[in-house]
Amino acid sequence: MAIHEVYTYLRVQNGADAIEFYKRAFGATEKFRLVEPSGRLGHAELDFGGTTVMLSDEFPEYGIVGPRSVGGTTFCLHLHVDDADALIRQAVDAGAELVRPAKDQFHGERSGTVRDPFGHEWLIGHALEEVSPEEMQRRYTAMLEGS
Repeated sequence: MAIHEVYTYLRVQNGADAIEFYKRAFGATEKFRLVEPSGRLGHAELDFGGTTVMLSDEFPEYGIVGPRSVGGTTFCLHLHVDDADALIRQAVDAGAELVRPAKDQFHGERSGTVRDPFGHEWLIGHALEEVSPEEMQRRYTAMLEGS
């Protein structure tokens, strides 16, 4: 059996607001949404620069809950962009919380982290240089040893 794609599927409180936030913060475009007669968002798909991110409102009756309901998140999404500083500013201006400001990293990327109003964390970075895995390990070890 071949795997053809992997999609991120976000669960949030108030999916309609999340869609509008992702449009403002990251320039996502809405592909479509499915809404229950009650108004609850059953499914939506957003395009993030050619990558599909799916999302829905919470469905606690099925165990489908988001980070705000469970008190945090265990993962982050990494957006690789042209200008990390600019997109971080745009996300914060749209309502994201700055978790870690952008800075140059040992692995050849400038990156920082924001938390969206729905509890998901986004690592936003851009390439500074190509770094081999061996050099990355050397730099990582040196950083941890305080050299």
